[in-house]
Amino acid sequence: MATMGADQFSSSTDQDTFFNWYFVFLYASFVLGHTAIVYIQDGVSWALGFGVCLAATAFSFVMLLMGARYYRMPTPKGGPYSELARVVVASLRKGLINEGAPGHAQYYVGDDAVADSASDRAPSKRLRFLNRAALITASENSVETSGLRRASGWRLSRVQQVEDLKSLLAVFPLWSSGIVVAMSIGVMIGMNILQALAMDRSIGHRFKIPAGSIGVCSLLAFIAITPVLDRVVFPLWCRIAGMPPSALQRVGIGYVVNIAGMVVAALVERRRLSIVHVLHGANEGAGWVTPMSVMWLIIPLGTIGIGEALHLPGNMAFYYLEFPKTLRSLATAMAPLHIAMGFYLSTAFVDVVRRVTAWLPGNINQGRLDNVYWTLAVAVTINFGYFLLCASRYKYQNQSTTMAM
Repeated sequence: MATMGADQFSSSTDQDTFFNWYFVFLYASFVLGHTAIVYIQDGVSWALGFGVCLAATAFSFVMLLMGARYYRMPTPKGGPYSELARVVVASLRKGLINEGAPGHAQYYVGDDAVADSASDRAPSKRLRFLNRAALITASENSVETSGLRRASGWRLSRVQQVEDLKSLLAVFPLWSSGIVVAMSIGVMIGMNILQALAMDRSIGHRFKIPAGSIGVCSLLAFIAITPVLDRVVFPLWCRIAGMPPSALQRVGIGYVVNIAGMVVAALVERRRLSIVHVLHGANEGAGWVTPMSVMWLIIPLGTIGIGEALHLPGNMAFYYLEFPKTLRSLATAMAPLHIAMGFYLSTAFVDVVRRVTAWLPGNINQGRLDNVYWTLAVAVTINFGYFLLCASRYKYQNQSTTMAM
């Protein structure tokens, strides 16, 4: 859906705006699922809750079909992944072949066209070992020109296919920097539930916030801040700097806000533990609920939500602009993919912490969850340095992207 939506717009600015609002509506649906649907299933019936989900899905399907006649639909051009695999296989098959003297090597461009190494249509010099996939060998050059098309495939790739694979590989270092950020968010979401269970969740005399719903605060912060960024902050930035913030700039700022969120989480937990120890003693607070409002958790969760509003759409826009057109679907999947990997890694992180430290015992009142957050703050700070290094060395693949950045 993200790819299809972005394809409806021509300019990168409009695509950036689309990604912002795409996530606003996506996160708003998460909020409804975590609150309204859960309330219906718990308070009324599971059947009605699933019925509401079914009705919503049917309504969405009807709306999708109603707009089908107006959509801009790119023409399918075959599977991009098999083409990338052909580049790898072809380059390995020719791994021992010398490209020859500069200006004499010939590369297959496509449609029986050939370019020498001095031509503008020749493959770029980065990751040069992949250029062999498009290199025309003596055996291939001995056939008629029309034979190049028959030789293409798993033995001979087009220059554009080689460059597409290079673009994908060049983005991976920047993409990997998002995994640690997603890991820190995954750990916080899980730990916040444990904190909420040990805090005062009452609002008034009758209502108590469900511990499992406390993570909604992050989603609400995302929804609230995104229109402000899109309509106020970014236009003001453009007015001052002369151009809107680039996708990578938004990602970097979002990572800094994520660091701040980990620091705030550590400070809030330290305050909670200090109250436990003052009131009940270090060894007597295991069964006590801290007389500290769960509303304190809104501060770190809100900070994390603001950070996500910056780096998540920024990542999506960056991948979409930088990836080849044949890989646009993969581009919009890159950000959700590093979120998934980060959340899996968060489970491993918690397991390691429990094995090598005493910070996460059976009851967090007897542990040091604040040290867990401090460790995450250090990890995401180091990761931010890694991101800056990757961003400084990255060379944009698309000239329009360079202007947008």
